[in-house]
Amino acid sequence: MNPIATFSIVAYDPKRQEWGVAVQSKFMAAAAVVSWARAGAGAVATQSYANLAYGPLGLEMMAYGMSAEETVTALTQADPQRGLRQVGVVDKQGRAAAFTGEDCYEWAGHIVGDGFACQGNILVPGTVEAMAEAFEKARKGEGELADWLVAALAAGQEAGGDRRGRQAAGVLVVRENGGYGGKTDRYLDLRVDDDPYPIRKLAQLVKMHHMYFGETDPNDLIPLAEVAGDLQALLKRTGHYDGPQTGVFDEATRKALRALVGEENLEERWNGEGDMIDRVVVDFLMERFGG
Repeated sequence: MNPIATFSIVAYDPKRQEWGVAVQSKFMAAAAVVSWARAGAGAVATQSYANLAYGPLGLEMMAYGMSAEETVTALTQADPQRGLRQVGVVDKQGRAAAFTGEDCYEWAGHIVGDGFACQGNILVPGTVEAMAEAFEKARKGEGELADWLVAALAAGQEAGGDRRGRQAAGVLVVRENGGYGGKTDRYLDLRVDDDPYPIRKLAQLVKMHHMYFGETDPNDLIPLAEVAGDLQALLKRTGHYDGPQTGVFDEATRKALRALVGEENLEERWNGEGDMIDRVVVDFLMERFGG
């Protein structure tokens, strides 16, 4: 059994009712081991000779109403190898707690803040402090939980991070009906399993996810009638439309645009109905296919 030397953060956003985990480690596919979250229950990061049972068990405990502190106590007291473990949790109400076993490899430790916990082992000292500070600052500004979590990782890496180097990173965010099509709670689950600069790549993936699946800003809605001519010309170039360029957004144009939007995985931004469209969709298509 190998130690998972890593730094991670678990956190809760009460405004959007989201729970999340972000992690970086010199350990391939670390997020597949470390990160656990469930809407209405909480989030768990398990690392350092990770006990994977901490993930599902911790979520069950918090789903039934146990606090973060009670959950950490229950998990670790029942584990005869708790001295090697490290875990951070945030519960359904946003209360956070963490545990660092006395046998974790230096430097190891954690910081618990309001609605979040940062923890890590085999680190350059100062890493978790930098993460906590960055998260506190980020959540007072723009963006959403995924952005704030990745900002914390970036700050941790800048402060030193895993003293063995870099390899993998991931960010997981859940909220009720937040998944694709509203059928699951898995709003965002992005992983970089093997890369020399995993946090940099992870930040790029988060930005891409926002483009495909982010919420439409009402101020970015534009009438389809205003861009019908441009869309018809674009759809002719892509081979989706062979009708006349009338500048009228008729059913033939709608059918063609719906097909292209589906092919480009933008259906969460425009479902093919109504008289308005997200400017993000139009700008993306124009940039990709010329305009």
